[in-house]
Amino acid sequence: MTVRAWAELLRVSALFTVPGDALAGAAATGRRPDRGTALAVGASLCLYEAGMALNDWADRDEDAVDRPHRPIPSGRIAPGAALAAAGALTAAGLGLAARAGRPALAVATGLAATVWAYDLRLKHTPAGPAAMAAARGLDLLLGATATGAAKTTTRRGSDTPPGPGVASGPGPGPGPGPSPGAGAGAGAASASAGGPGPGAAEAVRGRVRGALPAAGLLGAHTYAVTAVSRHEAQGGSTTAPLAALAAVTALGAATLRERCGRGPEGPAPAAERGRAAEALRSHPTRATPASTTPRLLLTALTGTYFRTAAGPLVHAALNPSPPLTQRAVGGGIRAMIPLQAALATRAGAAGSGLAVMALAPLARTLARKVSPT
Repeated sequence: MTVRAWAELLRVSALFTVPGDALAGAAATGRRPDRGTALAVGASLCLYEAGMALNDWADRDEDAVDRPHRPIPSGRIAPGAALAAAGALTAAGLGLAARAGRPALAVATGLAATVWAYDLRLKHTPAGPAAMAAARGLDLLLGATATGAAKTTTRRGSDTPPGPGVASGPGPGPGPGPSPGAGAGAGAASASAGGPGPGAAEAVRGRVRGALPAAGLLGAHTYAVTAVSRHEAQGGSTTAPLAALAAVTALGAATLRERCGRGPEGPAPAAERGRAAEALRSHPTRATPASTTPRLLLTALTGTYFRTAAGPLVHAALNPSPPLTQRAVGGGIRAMIPLQAALATRAGAAGSGLAVMALAPLARTLARKVSPT
C-alpha cells in the first residue's frame, strides 16, 4: 500500500513525458545525445517528481474536500514526508545538473525555482499556466545546455555554433582558443583550470538559441493543458477545452514546418545547403529515402500528437464534466510524448524521436493503474 501511495503522489505514469524534453533539447542544438543529456534527463526526472510531491503537500487542505482519496488527505502519506521528499528530490536534481556544467546548473536552478513558485504561490493565480509553460520550456533548455558540455571543454573551437546568442552565462570550460602565442597559453591555462572562456559562453548561447523555438512550442502546449487542468475538479468550462483545441491545432501546424539543413553536429554550412538546393532543383525526382523518411515520420508523429490531445478535448468541450475534463488533461499530458518526438525529428534527430515515442505505450499502460493528474 505504501508503494502504491507514493506512486500516486509522484504520478509515476507521467514520468514518461519527461525524458523527451532533454532529448528534444539536444536535437534542437544539432548534437547527438551524450553524457550531459543523460544527466539532464536525471535532473529533469528528479525536479518533476519534486514538483509532484510539493503540489500535493501544498494542496492537502483543498484535496481533503475535492479529492479525499489522494495519498495525503487519505492519511497514507504524512504531509511532512511529502515535503521532505520534495526537498530531497530538488537537491538531487540540482546535483545532477551541476555535473553537466554550470550553464546546465543555472537552467536547472531556474527550473526548480519555477516549480516551487508554481506549487506554493502561482498555481491558483492567472500566472499559473504561464509558470507551468516556463517550467517545461526550461526543462527542454536544460537538455540543450547540458548536451555537448564536455565537448565544449575538451575540443576547443570545434563546436561553437555560428551567429550571436540570445542568452548569457558561463560555459563549463573555454571554447575556441586565441591565436598562437601568449594568448593561446592563457587559453590553455583556463582550460586546465576548468574556467569559463568566451568561446564556451558563445557555444552555450548558440545551443540555447537553437533550442528556443522547440521550447516555445512545448511551453505553449503546456500552457493550454494547464489552463484546462484548472477546471478538472469542478468541471463546467467549455472555453478552456476549446481554446486548448485551437492551440493544439496551431502547434501541430507549426511543428510540421520542418527545420532543414541541420545535421548531427549542427547547422550545415551555407555553401553545402546551397549545393543541396541546387541539386534538388536540377533533379527533383531523385529524392532519396533518407530525405523522405524524416518528413513522413514527422507527419506521423504530429498526427499522433494531434489525435492524442484533440479527441479528449472535443469530448470535454461538448460535456465539461469533471471526469471528461480530467481525461482531457490526461490526454494533454500524454500528448507531450509525440510532440517531443516530433520536435526531435524536425531538428534532424529521427532516432531520438523514435526513442521518445517508444515511451508512449509504457505511459499509456501505467496510466491505467496510476492517474497522471
